[in-house]
Amino acid sequence: MTFGQQSGPPASTKQIAYLLSLIEAEGYDFATGRHHYGLNQRQAKGKFSVSEASEMIDMLVERADTGPDDLPAIVDPVAKKAQEKIDTQRATLLRGIPAEILADELERRGWAVIPPA
Repeated sequence: MTFGQQSGPPASTKQIAYLLSLIEAEGYDFATGRHHYGLNQRQAKGKFSVSEASEMIDMLVERADTGPDDLPAIVDPVAKKAQEKIDTQRATLLRGIPAEILADELERRGWAVIPPA
């Protein structure tokens, strides 16, 4: 198989249109949702094989039925790794802030803070 070629017959126009409508319902199109849905360059141009389109449609329909909070987010592996790095750096930074300052900030935001016994 040549690099960038789809593996299988191309999806029908109706499949692509339905897939696009599902993605647009979440506020994206193929190009802008590329990283959110983990699409490759070919898919970001709206070119899917029948099996790729079917899998994506099934996943989006299930997500619409159950709600986005019930299913894991679709994330590009590079974006996921970057987010993990940010979370680690944030946790390290928070460990260095005195508890009193953190408690004051939480109270300022409306939280109730109770010191440990």
